Amino acid sequence: MPAPPPAQIGQSFAEIDTPALVLDLDAFERNLVAMAAYTQAHGVRLRPHAKTHKSPDIALLQIAHGAVGQCCQKVSEAEVLVAGGVGDVLVTNEIVGPAKLDRLAKLARNARIGLCVDHPEGVREAAEAAARHDVMLDVMVELDIGGRRCGVAVGEAVRIAEAVARSNSLRFTGVQAYHGAAQHMRSIDERREAIERAGLLARNAVERLAQAGLNCEYVSGAGTGTYELESQSGIWNEIQAGSYIFMDADYARNRQADGTPFRAFEHALFVLAGVMSKPVPDRAIVDAGHKAAAVDSGMPMPFQRDGVIYTKPSDEHGVLTGDPIALPHRGDRILLIPGHCDPTVNLHDWYVGVRGLHGPDAHVETLWPVAGRGALT
Repeated sequence: MPAPPPAQIGQSFAEIDTPALVLDLDAFERNLVAMAAYTQAHGVRLRPHAKTHKSPDIALLQIAHGAVGQCCQKVSEAEVLVAGGVGDVLVTNEIVGPAKLDRLAKLARNARIGLCVDHPEGVREAAEAAARHDVMLDVMVELDIGGRRCGVAVGEAVRIAEAVARSNSLRFTGVQAYHGAAQHMRSIDERREAIERAGLLARNAVERLAQAGLNCEYVSGAGTGTYELESQSGIWNEIQAGSYIFMDADYARNRQADGTPFRAFEHALFVLAGVMSKPVPDRAIVDAGHKAAAVDSGMPMPFQRDGVIYTKPSDEHGVLTGDPIALPHRGDRILLIPGHCDPTVNLHDWYVGVRGLHGPDAHVETLWPVAGRGALT
């Protein structure tokens, strides 16, 4: 049975039940505009990552602001996006096995669909699936540019791309060059060094592909932590940033060139928690624990609550400690900035979009389902 939303459109902010995934619509929209303006000014394509939001509603807003489409990690995420009206989806991952590839190929009847490969068998399997369903699939060869995850070295990438180009049911479109580990290197110098090394590999791949007679139309990658470096490199021409729309607490720990916190985007996503108990003056208990906020990248951060620390989450509880004067009281509510937005979103069924969140007239303007929640396959 679908879970009912924790609020209704038109209700005041004070009427939202807790815990709830709250989206500050004003900050969210400013983030949309800021990234769209940046990528347009620098002449690169924006293909936001839907693993962040898992929502066709948000995807269509990003496309309305100039994004060329979406990328995602799973076939099931692509299915949700296409069903919601997204017409261009790149699965930035290797898809293995006929069942998944058949599902992906079926989507290509209604949308432009791409995937990544890093093995000759991946080329063969994708080509057979596309042929079975009489469709054309876009294919990017994934490079290992330092992340040490999926992806191959430049020489092997050329051989795989040549196999793609020989297929009648696959279209070679370029290389996937995403450096995930670089996104959370705290200093700009660390991030710049990592992306410069990655750029050398990506440029070498483009040159080697050209020597083999293959046009690398797109070099795709980058994330919220490094998008400025890739977009100014002259190598990447498609940016896959996702978290910029929400800005979690972990990204806020990155530092700019002057040593100040990364502030290109605003915190727009929160878990609204209620204080269920305050047994002693220096401890308050909220109703948001592991089932409401992911802690893999650190604890949620209380928003505009100096002196208050969130700690010791269990399934249904979180503990607030710190300055007794600053701690909220029983029955109060508190906004928590998730440590990692992507898996936090995956814990909730609904976005509660609030207009004027930090003002006296804050109210619920929209409810969006987290349509891709639990999309694992």
